This record gives sequence, structure tokens and C-alpha cells, in this order.
Amino acid sequence: MHTFIKNIFLTAVVLLLAVHALTQTHFYVAADGSDTHNGSIIQPFKTLQQALSAACIQKGKAVTIELRKGIYYLNKTINIDAKYCKLSSLYIKAYKNEEVMISAGKRLQLQWKPWKNGIYVADVTQGIVFERLYVNHILQPLARYPNYDSSARIFHGTAADAIAPERVKKWKDPAGGYIHALHAYEWGGFHYRITGTDSNGNLQMEGGWQNNRPNEMHKEYRFAENIFEELDAPGEWWLDKKKHLLYYYPAKGVDIHKAVVEIAQLKNSIELKGSIAQPVKNIRLSNLRFAHNERTFMNTKEPLLRSDWTIYRGGAVLLDGTENCVIEDCVFEGIGGNAVMLSNYNKNDTVRGCHIYNTGANAICFIGDTKAVRSATFGYENYTPYDQLDKTPGPLTNNFPQDCVVENNLLHDLGDIEKQATGVEIEVASSITVRHNSIYHTSRAGINIGDGCFGGHILEFNDVFNTVRETGDHGSFNSWGRDRYWAPGRSYMDSLAAIHPELIFLDAQKQTIIRNNRFRCDHGWDIDLDDGSSNYHIYNNLCLNGGLKLREGFKRIVENNIMINNSFHPHVWFKNSGDVFERNIVMKKYAPIQVNDWGNSINYNLFPDTAALHDAQSRGTDANSIAGDPLFANPLKGDYTVASASPAIALGFKNFPMDSFGVQKPSLKKIAQQPQIPVLITDAGLSDKSTVVAFLGGSIKSVDGLGDRSAYGLPDETGVIIFNTGENSLLAQSGLQPKDVIRFAGGKVVKDVKQWMDIYQTLNWTGRIPLTIMRNQQILHIELRTK
Repeated sequence: MHTFIKNIFLTAVVLLLAVHALTQTHFYVAADGSDTHNGSIIQPFKTLQQALSAACIQKGKAVTIELRKGIYYLNKTINIDAKYCKLSSLYIKAYKNEEVMISAGKRLQLQWKPWKNGIYVADVTQGIVFERLYVNHILQPLARYPNYDSSARIFHGTAADAIAPERVKKWKDPAGGYIHALHAYEWGGFHYRITGTDSNGNLQMEGGWQNNRPNEMHKEYRFAENIFEELDAPGEWWLDKKKHLLYYYPAKGVDIHKAVVEIAQLKNSIELKGSIAQPVKNIRLSNLRFAHNERTFMNTKEPLLRSDWTIYRGGAVLLDGTENCVIEDCVFEGIGGNAVMLSNYNKNDTVRGCHIYNTGANAICFIGDTKAVRSATFGYENYTPYDQLDKTPGPLTNNFPQDCVVENNLLHDLGDIEKQATGVEIEVASSITVRHNSIYHTSRAGINIGDGCFGGHILEFNDVFNTVRETGDHGSFNSWGRDRYWAPGRSYMDSLAAIHPELIFLDAQKQTIIRNNRFRCDHGWDIDLDDGSSNYHIYNNLCLNGGLKLREGFKRIVENNIMINNSFHPHVWFKNSGDVFERNIVMKKYAPIQVNDWGNSINYNLFPDTAALHDAQSRGTDANSIAGDPLFANPLKGDYTVASASPAIALGFKNFPMDSFGVQKPSLKKIAQQPQIPVLITDAGLSDKSTVVAFLGGSIKSVDGLGDRSAYGLPDETGVIIFNTGENSLLAQSGLQPKDVIRFAGGKVVKDVKQWMDIYQTLNWTGRIPLTIMRNQQILHIELRTK
């Protein structure tokens, strides 16, 4: 009888536990937990995978998963699929803000042995392969030539002889190595995997598909990687995949026998997957740190219509077919590829309060299905003839990101290996809002819109600077609009747009707004609307260096912007473009290229001097514009509010906030960098020729009277002195030295810094400006690299 009662009691306990498991909506995970536990705070699971398995049986319920402090190494990508996980909501977060890392890697326990020349070797378990090695949580460089140089501007070091025959001959078996290079025109980069050598010892390679504008590799900016014979510098490593041996040259200060060794394993850590018909809904990821994701540059191959981009549709977190999902207060550190990817249909999703840095590729991407685009065409040189065009306005399907928000994020040091990379990338998407983000130290643009499909975006209160660091011919903001009306043949496109203007906005249906941002680009334009970009309203922006460019396009309204030390760059406009440029403050004369028709209205702008104003009026624009001092409140502190007596006010200019740019989340705002505030380059501002002006990473000043003439051995009192070249700046890379004096540039006399900046702004887009300089009283000819 006693045994019978005991069995009944045990059965009841089991049933109660089963009922609890079926009704439990709050689960806990701890690094020292067990997946045999019930997931309570007292008996936490060990893995997030197990917690999700338990959570997803709670159909229709709101479930929370909290992770305790620790590193959670994933053995496979976590997949939350709408087909199997049908919760009303799911909240995954760190428990009470404890430090939680979701690692896409693995920790190795190795027995190191000395090899030679300071290099150690260890056996690695068969089947483990990787391209990212961390020692004491610091990423180490793969064996490469030239060696890693943190101060180098491009790829951390490049060499023209990276694949020279005499170097390649030293490589016994280079298969599996990589060649990385900039595009020949510096429009992004290329990556190739070495597959072997031919009978003559020449490299055989595959790749080069990472750029939608095919071309040759840059002849100078290239490097070789993952080559055993190049293992010759502290910190470098190489994995022999055939013999399962890891070679490592310990970095300075590393005790190899006590070091923590981790490797990358997975490209994607968490994937939310659904569809338009059955989306994943109401998932929230909060206060998690993502790390150790593998590189993806060889997977970046899908062309995105006729933009310059190809893409890998993956990221540390991938959203594909979602609604009302949130990624908040997370850190993405050292991700090998993209950090956050929203691919195909995603609606009302938000990325906010995150810190994303040191990425191999992009920070945040919104990439729609190219099949959603009518008459989709791929490649710059291709187009669909008029008689074959689908002339129905708008998208073909709804399979693209829409009504999503990116706000209050800190995004920096982006595009470590992939050079067609940005802070926020938008292609085939609608109504994406990007606000209050600080974006800097990027290899290409800070924000990029790849096409006009389907517009409606709002970019506001962002702080975007130190962009286009490793490439050229681009801007802090960049866009293309090679939509259905656009064709590479200009005469055909002109006639098509004139006869069938209804085609222009078939894709760019909604107006995109760029307002209240601060931009600074030292290697391009602050705002760059390139080929075909149409249907934009650009107002209340502060451009600190590169000015604003409008290439061919339609219906761009540009008003109430400030362009410090620069101006308006209209390029190859269409007839009847409908463009407007009014009530802006410019500080140099316009720099038009092949513009014969000046749109709807270019007027009511403030110029720095009468010469710049008369230059514009001579082209038939700016009849009611004036010249004068804008009377900025405190330009040395970055406050370009104009006084009530400013002539800009009389023209209708309205002040806008100067203290609301960038991330506002206190913890991120505290660590966010700020752009360099430029010295105003005006006749009045440079009346004192002793003024030193920051320029291309160094500094310059005007020749100042007889004293400088005598000191530098000049024939007269004109020219610009290189005051300081800075460390690894473009000035230094061009071969300029302190005390050099620029006398001529592009065949024009350089009188002083103001005139030099006028010449520079006119010619910098070419990439190189021929200079005549004086050095030690000798005349030299040199080319200044501008990107």
C-alpha cells in the first residue's frame, strides 16, 4: 500500500512538471546550467538553443528568455522559423544587464610547441577550419604581405608587388590564399581565392564578383593573405588545413601557454525566418553582445540591380520575413561580415541603441528581393529597351523591407576587409527611417541608397563623417538611381526622358528626405546624389567639407543647407530636370560640369563674395542671390547658426538646430567621436596669412610676405606651404614633405590657401592633381593623391 501511494505521488509530480513545462513562459540560461534542467532561475538551461526549443512549444504565448553572464559559443546558427515557432512574442535579453556574449566561434585548447624563428605550432582537431583567430580576445592577422600596419590607410597595408612573379615563386603551395585589391577606379574592392598555379607559375584565382562594376585590380592597392611563406611578423598565423596544424607567431606580450585562443566558426548567429504570408513577429533581442562571426567576402556575389554593389544576404543577425521585430542595446564587435541584415520582406522592424564596430562589411542592411522590381536589369552597362519595359508603376511584389527604423546607434570602423561597405545600406526598400545615428570611419559611404526602388526614406539628425577613407569618387551620403528610365547611353536616355517623362518615377515613387544631418567627407562629397538619383528633398543639412553634388536626375529640391568651405556641384543635368537649389549658404563658387539646363530654380542663395555670385549669374542663375558674410554664431565650435542681421535671413534662410546631430543615447553619446570642425576658408578668415589650416590629414598655410619668401627661397610671395604632412596622410603618401611650397596645381597658379582650395575642390574628384612645388629651392613635379 505504501509503495502504491509513493508511485501515485511520483506520477503526480511528473504530471505537474509536464504541465509546468507546457505553461512556462519565462526561461533562463546560464553558462554553468544544464540542458536537462527545466529552465527556471534555479535550474537554468545551458544553451540558448535548448531554451528556444522549450519556448517554441508555448504556441500563442508571450515568452521571455534571459541569459546570465557568460560567453555562449554556438555550435550552429540559431534559427527562429515562423513555421515552427508560433509565439505571440519572444523577448531574448541579458538578465539584469549582465554581460552576455553570443559567440559564433569556438574556444580551442591547444598544446603549443616551438617551431622556428619564434613561431609556435599546435595540432588542431580534424575538420576545424577558420579564417579568424583571436588570442586573449584580440583578432590576429592572417599571414600576409605586406605585413599588417594599423596606420596604413588602405587594407592595413598594400604593395604593388603583392603578386609579382618573383614573390609568387616563393610560395610553395598558395592554394587557399587570397588576393585583396581595390577596384582600379577605387570604387570598392575585389577579393580572389587562389586555386593554384599554372605550368608557368602564374596564380590561378577565382572571385572578383564583389563589385557590380567589373574592372581590373588596382595596380598599387593590393595585398596577399593566408600564405604560409608570409608568416614572418608577430601576431600572424596560418592554418595548415591538410595536416591540421596551426602556426602562430605570438604578438608582443603574449604568453602562448596561458593565452585564451578562440576562432570564428559561423557566419550568422541568429536567423529570424518567415515569409510575407507567415512572418516571424514580435521578436526582441536586447542587451546582447555578438562576436566571432566568420568573414563573408567570398559570399558577396549577388548583384543588386545596376548599383555598384553585390551583397551577401547574411549577418550576425539575419531577419528575413519578419514584422515588428526589435534589435536594441546590443553590441556587434569585430563581425567578419555584416552585423545586421534585413533581407526580403521585413516590416515595422527597428534597430536602436546598438554599438556596431570593427565589421568586415556593413553595419546594417535593408536589401529587398530584386524580383520585386519590374523590368529588373543588372549591371551598369545594361538596360531594358522602352518597348520591353513593364510600365506599371511601383513594385511587382511586396518582398522588400518597409517602414523600418534605424535610430540612436553608434556605427564606426566599418568595412575592414570589404570596401563596398557602409553604415546603413538601403536597396529595393521603402520608407526606411535612419535617425540620430553617429557613423564614422567607413571605407565607403556612411549611408548608401542603391536605387530609387521604392523611395520614401527619411534620413535625419545623423552625424556622418570620416567616410570614403579607403576608396574614392563617393560621399558621406551616396545614392544611385539607375531605375527603369535610366540607360548608360546619355543621348538615348535624354530622348527617352523627354518623350516619356512618366517613366522617371515608376520606381522612385515616394520622395526621399535628407534633413537635419551633419556630414563631412574629406575624400569626396558630403552629399553625393549620383547617376539618376531622383525625387529627393534635401534641407537643413550642415556640410562641413565636401559640398553637395547632384548628378543627372530629376526633382531634387535642395534648400536651406550650409556648405562650409565648399559649394554646389551640379553634374551633367537633364533638360527639364525640375531641380531646385534655393536659400542655401555656399562658401565657394559653383562647380558645374556639363550643365546647360539649370532646372526649375537656382536662386536666393548666399555666396561668399561677388566674384562667386557673378560667376553663377553669368550662367543665368541666382538673379536674386546675394554675396556677404553669413555671420555664423561660433564657427570655431561648430555652431553655424546665423545672426538675425545675416544676409542669409533676408533671403529666407532659416536656422536649424546645431546640437542634435548623431546618437543621443547617453552611454553611446559619451564615447562617440565628433567630426573635425574646419577653419573657415574665406577672404576675411584668411586675411592673416599665418593661419594654419587642416588639410588631408596634415596642415597648410599661405606664404606670408618677405619672411616666408626668403625662408623658402621663393621667386615671389605667393604659394601654399605644407606646414605638416601628418602621419600616413594623403599628403605624405603623395610624397609631399613639410616645408614644400605648392606653386602650381592643375596648370593654375596657386596664390594662397583660399585659391588653392578653389582649385582643389574643382579637381579633387579626378583622384590626382598635378603639382609644381618648390623644395629646397628646387622645382619638382609631383601628383597629389586626393583619395
